[in-house]
Amino acid sequence: MAQIVLYTKSYCPYSKNCKIFLEEKNVDYSEKIVEDDPTLEKEMETKSGGRTDTPQVFINDHHIGTFDDLKALDSQGELDKMLDL
Repeated sequence: MAQIVLYTKSYCPYSKNCKIFLEEKNVDYSEKIVEDDPTLEKEMETKSGGRTDTPQVFINDHHIGTFDDLKALDSQGELDKMLDL
């Protein structure tokens, strides 16, 4: 199974929807909440090429982007391949 890391903010509706989406696919993920942690926020920005919006999704250390990018991969049939489903 692929390793998924989400950088999120607890109040972000896109972060919440992304977690629900992954849970409905029965996929495990780890979450890094960045809102009150400048170190994690800087880590997210560095790894994502300067992106500050959340969530930022990584699969096997590969930057996917936001929840919209994740859904686009799913609609193209590519997400399940990346997740080894």
